[in-house]
Amino acid sequence: MELSVYNINGKDTGRKVSLSDSIFGIEPNEHVMYLDVKQYLANKRQGTHKSKERSEISGSTRKLGRQKGGGGARRGDINSPVLVGGARVFGPTPRDYSFKLNKKTKQLARKSALSAKIKDNAIIILEDIADYAEPKTKDFVAMLKNFNIETKDIKDKDTKKTIKAKKSLLILSEPKKNVYLSAHNIQSAKVLIPSELNTYKILDASQILLTEGALANIENNLKD
Repeated sequence: MELSVYNINGKDTGRKVSLSDSIFGIEPNEHVMYLDVKQYLANKRQGTHKSKERSEISGSTRKLGRQKGGGGARRGDINSPVLVGGARVFGPTPRDYSFKLNKKTKQLARKSALSAKIKDNAIIILEDIADYAEPKTKDFVAMLKNFNIETKDIKDKDTKKTIKAKKSLLILSEPKKNVYLSAHNIQSAKVLIPSELNTYKILDASQILLTEGALANIENNLKD
């Protein structure tokens, strides 16, 4: 599979790059992509939720009424879950939501995500770009517009409906501080290097701009 290489002005350079069929040409496996995304989101959860149990509520332990014959539900002290202000039954407690996945499963998930994006024509190959002399958001926005990627919501004049800005992902071969800072204020744009890439971030982006150097790194990382 071959794709044309573009420059930051959106012009075809006349060169083409070959993509590895074992990474970008496989049949996407939806289940492993689901597992990898689930693990990513689960690992981000703090799990610090907590509600007070009966022994943690401040209140007297005196039994409020007799056990039987009162005509209502039996209850003990004022901390009983059946009373207003009492403890919560089976409330949340701190826990760890993270779980492990095999390395090969995670690799297959990322290959599947990249293959799915190729099928949707959602990957554009860029020639390697130099770091900006200084952070400039307008330069980054101009580059995205060269590929018809809007960074702000647009209101359709005919239907009066708001068209959401597409999420874009620029993958660089190495960290470039000023490029990163230029995209920092754009909510719909992200800049990453191959080591930060995962299945969730691939699938979350509507359009992926992949530099040639980053392509080589990804293929080297995901090769069998």
